[in-house]
Order: sequence, then structure tokens, then C-alpha cells
Amino acid sequence: PALFIRDIPQKLSDCMLGFAAGMMLAASAFSLLLPGIEAGTAFFDNGFLGGMIVILGMAIGVALMLGLDAFTPHEHLETGPCGPGHDRCSRAWLFVFAIALHNFPEGMAIGVGYAQGDLSVGVPLTTAIALQDIPEGLAVAVTLRAAGFNARLSVLVAALTGLLEPIGALLGVSLAGGLMIAYPIGLGLAGGAMLFVVSHEVIPDTHRNGHQTLATIGLMLGFALMMVLDTTLG
Repeated sequence: PALFIRDIPQKLSDCMLGFAAGMMLAASAFSLLLPGIEAGTAFFDNGFLGGMIVILGMAIGVALMLGLDAFTPHEHLETGPCGPGHDRCSRAWLFVFAIALHNFPEGMAIGVGYAQGDLSVGVPLTTAIALQDIPEGLAVAVTLRAAGFNARLSVLVAALTGLLEPIGALLGVSLAGGLMIAYPIGLGLAGGAMLFVVSHEVIPDTHRNGHQTLATIGLMLGFALMMVLDTTLG
């Protein structure tokens, strides 16, 4: 759509990103953390230890995202531009880097979801992430068009930001495809990373323009859709 439109209403943009956030939240819960707890419980034959091993994975995922947050140039609403080299990037490109940063844990989640060949985990998770990538990609392309870039370059860059997803998927498969104990840890890692991104980046971004009610409605719709997808496809 960014080939034909130069701008979208801010209300619609916030609602769409809220929808994406809702899908990510539901995917984290239903397709990552809960299956991780089940796998951990089966491994240890103990529910408490199964939950704790997923929490360990979540902590690793959050630590990974904190590291990427510190060393990748991007922009936050309250603190402004951050990360090395941000002073050499325009605000539009900082936004592009921020979206690309979001895609890395999403790719990891897909890789971990398929690591044990369980389609009931991988298919709904991949579907959810594919759907929520649509508003994110559109936001990148429209932002670049508004900054003065031509339509084709804007769409190309938006597509290229998704390249971190297959890289993340390879890492996810590598982490969780070996030892059985690595599977629940990997699910927790991917879930923790996605929760971090939603809370730290996506939700604050949807609330900055005074459209928090629409963004919250979008989040609830996205969460509900992902819940239905998980029930149907899983």
C-alpha cells in the first residue's frame, strides 16, 4: 500500500500497531510460554521446575534485548535517540532501526517454535507474527515516504527490515534444536524478548499521540484474534 499512499491517519496507525502488540502478547503467552512450561514440566517431571526453567529463559531473553537496546541506534519516546551512532541518523532511520530490532526476537520465536518439529506451536506463532508484520512494515514505509524518500525505496527498506527475522529464526533453531532442556529455555527466551519489545517499545509508541483508547481496542482485538488462531491452528 505504501506504493500508492504517502501517509495514513495517526489514529489508524496507532490502532494497527496496538493490534500488532496484542498479537505479540497472545503469541508470547499461548505459543511460547505455556508450551515452554509444558515442555519443562515434562523434562523435569515437576511443574515448579518446569516454570522456573522458562523464567530462566525469559531472563536471558530480556538481557539479550537490553544489550541490543544499548548497542543499536534507535529512538525512544521519552529518552529520545539512543545507541551508538544515533547522532548520524535521521529520526526516520532511527524508527527503521527500532522496527528492525523488533523483528529479531520475532524470528527467534519462529525458529524455537519449529525446533522440535511441533506444528501446533510453530504454525499459529508464525501466522500471528506474519499478520502483525503487516502494520509494522507499513509504518516503516510510510515513515520513509513522509521523510521524502521515493515509494519504491521506502517499500524496499521496509522489506529489508524483515531480514532480521530469518537470522533470528536460525539462532532460535540452533538454541532449541539440540538438547531437550534447551527447548523450554528457548521458548522462554523468545517469549521474554517479545514481551520486552511490546512493553518497552510498541505500547508506549501507540500511546504517545493521545489515541491510547483506540490503541488499546486494537490490542484487545489482536489478542483475541491470536487466541482464536492458537485454538484453531494449535
